Amino acid sequence: MSQITDPRDRLIVALDLADVEAARALVDRIGDAATFYKIGYRLGYNGGLGFARALTERGLKVFLDLKLHDIGNTVEEGVRAVADLGVSFLTVHAYPQTMRAAVRGRSGDLKILAVTVLTSYDEADAAEAGYALPVAEMVAKRAEQAREIGIDGIVCSAAEAVAVRGVVGPDRLIVTPGIRPVGSDLGDQKRVLTPGEARRAGIDHVVVGRPIAGAADPRAVAQAIVREMETA
Repeated sequence: MSQITDPRDRLIVALDLADVEAARALVDRIGDAATFYKIGYRLGYNGGLGFARALTERGLKVFLDLKLHDIGNTVEEGVRAVADLGVSFLTVHAYPQTMRAAVRGRSGDLKILAVTVLTSYDEADAAEAGYALPVAEMVAKRAEQAREIGIDGIVCSAAEAVAVRGVVGPDRLIVTPGIRPVGSDLGDQKRVLTPGEARRAGIDHVVVGRPIAGAADPRAVAQAIVREMETA
């Protein structure tokens, strides 16, 4: 697993908010309790890319969750553009052609994460989408392809983390969404663990959104998650 010296870096706070003003307010409320933030579609398409640069200029880490998937040249050039923002992580879908293009476009400190199977998918969802393999087998297959291609890490459900670690080895990152502190609403996530369970499963970074953003005291929730992971 990666060498993470600051335990706060293990928590990635998802800024799944409507606009930059709301995201900036949340970051300010959390303060130094968190160091790493995720920007996805909702915020990314509403000023979030510029906000990503502003966060990195403040010394914070940014995970751009854009899940790129297109023809090779488009992905490669897109990754090159993202690298110029100074962000730490970028997601692509774990299709071999897409992953190879992303590796070609990668530069600097940018790490490419491959999304195996979305954590909102269960067996019925995968079957409805036309996948013949069970979710666990799809995750393992895509993780193996990502390792061979040279992807830096895998995004998967915490429930699959142990199996994925066995496939990708100790040096690749495992990043897990769908983490819910004890007592939190599961929302649309179907394959979840608590932060402590995730850490014991060998997860490097956990992504937590609504339980922090929707809390009366988001700073306190972030601190509690970091403590739980640190003592797991």
